[in-house]
Amino acid sequence: MKNNSILKQTLLLILFCIGSNTISAQQTFTNPILDYGADPYSTYHNGYYYYTHTMQDKLVLWKTKNLADLKNAEKKIIWTAPMNTDYSADIWAPEFHFINGKWYAYFAADNGSNNTHRMYVLENNSENPMEGEWIFKGKIASQTDKWAIDGNVFLYKKQLYMIWSGWEGDTNGQQDIYIAKMKSPTQIDGDRVRISKPTNPWELHGALHDDINPAQVNVNEGPQFLSHKNKAFIVFSASGCWTDNYSLGLLTFIGKDNLLDPLAWVKSDAPILQQSDKTKVYAPGHNSFFKSPNGKEDWILYHANSNPGDGCGVKRSPRMQQIKWDKKGNPVIGDAISEGIPVAIPAIK
Repeated sequence: MKNNSILKQTLLLILFCIGSNTISAQQTFTNPILDYGADPYSTYHNGYYYYTHTMQDKLVLWKTKNLADLKNAEKKIIWTAPMNTDYSADIWAPEFHFINGKWYAYFAADNGSNNTHRMYVLENNSENPMEGEWIFKGKIASQTDKWAIDGNVFLYKKQLYMIWSGWEGDTNGQQDIYIAKMKSPTQIDGDRVRISKPTNPWELHGALHDDINPAQVNVNEGPQFLSHKNKAFIVFSASGCWTDNYSLGLLTFIGKDNLLDPLAWVKSDAPILQQSDKTKVYAPGHNSFFKSPNGKEDWILYHANSNPGDGCGVKRSPRMQQIKWDKKGNPVIGDAISEGIPVAIPAIK
């Protein structure tokens, strides 16, 4: 009997330790949250986060209650690009949105030549985006129909908008930020308006050359809408992603209602997130935002490199950290958090 009692106590102690470790693991996380993943994006719906990132030839969706535990999330390929089409290659920066009772997937794609990049959209009537049929709805473009990547869709004062990175003309050389109203989740209303172009020194790093058409490429890309109380912002990526100087800039809306007024957007004088030798995080960029499960915290998802010179490829990994707000209601990110540093998970209660 005594031996049985000791055995039971030992088993209970082991179970307690295992449980304590599990709880501890759920209370903190470390960056990066995946080994690879450029252009991270998530949508929160019915108690789950639906996460995605660039996979080049397909769209992949992760489903989890806790983005800090993304490595153990359910994962599914929901669409594979058909070959020999205008949208068969270079599928970049996908986003999933639940709008008016339907799911929409927005992504940039081309036919194998970057010069043909445009935005495209899929639709799914299922309440659960891991189920149902994803139907290709075609290209989504403004009247001018120029080169476009990194589309972000958002609702502002009951009006749907899209922002993206595009070329002014038909040749590479500079990427600007454009905005347009949408008449539906699959159609842009009218033409685009440019609200940002690279002008500051921190936006002008990176020369991209090819054998046929050498060009200096100045970059504004990856725009993401952010709101807080009565203020509206767009956070965007600046400079070439192939440089360590890839960083995040901020546009602040100072107008009343017209988001399509270029003069109503004011750009930050300096990046709000940039490389840090102190924390060993390089080329942070192409972000998105999400709220904690309790809805009280604001968080940023972004990709970055672990070493200088890692470039714009498969070494980029997704990271996340909480953002704060200053007394004027502006976002404050601070330094990118070092790898391996325990961080409290987004608040559940």
